Amino acid sequence: MQNIENIIFDLGGVILTLDMPRAEKKFIELGVKDYNALFRSGNVSSFFKDYEIGKIGDAEFLDALRDLAGLPLPDAALIDAWNAMLGVFPKERVELLNNLKSKYRLFLFSNTNAIHLDRFRNIYADTFNNAVFDDHFEKAYYSQVLGMRKPDPSSFRQIIEENELDPSRTAFIDDSAANIEGARLVGLKGIHITPGTTILDLGL
Repeated sequence: MQNIENIIFDLGGVILTLDMPRAEKKFIELGVKDYNALFRSGNVSSFFKDYEIGKIGDAEFLDALRDLAGLPLPDAALIDAWNAMLGVFPKERVELLNNLKSKYRLFLFSNTNAIHLDRFRNIYADTFNNAVFDDHFEKAYYSQVLGMRKPDPSSFRQIIEENELDPSRTAFIDDSAANIEGARLVGLKGIHITPGTTILDLGL
C-alpha cells in the first residue's frame, strides 16, 4: 500500500472467522426464543456494549444474558453458546500477518469482551502450538481494556496518540462500515472488508 507505514486490524470477520448461525443454533437449543429479536445487531440491549467497554464484569453480564433469555441457564451453558460465534484463524491469514510484520507497524483494535478474549486466545494457541496471538502486533487493543469501543472517534485517537501514529499513513481494516466511518473521521485510511472478500484480497 502506497504511503502506508502502519496497519490497524479488526479481529472478528477480518482475522478470526465468525459463525453467527452456530451461536444462534446453540441458544435455540438452550430454549431461547426470538433469538433474532434479542441478539441481532441493532436490537441488542445496552448491557452488551457495557460489557464490551468493561463497564460490567463477567458475572453481571451472564446475569443480564440470563434475564434477556428468560431462562435459568447455568453459566457454563451460556458461555458455551456465547463463544459459539467464534470461528477459526485461517492459516493463510496468519501467514499474511507474519509477512506484514517486517513491512509495517501492526496493531489490533477489537470490540470484544472478557469471555470472548479468553476463548479466542485459546483457539489460537490450540491451532498454532501454544503461540500467543497478541505477538503478531506491536500492541493489541481490546475495547473492554481500553474502556472505549469502535466507532467512537475517541477510541481511535487514543491509539493514534499513544503510538505517535500519522493517521494519513495508517490503514484501518474492518468489516463494519460504521467502524470504517469512525476511523475516517480522525484521518485514518479506512479499508472495508465487504462480504465475500478477505484480507487476502487486498494485495497487502
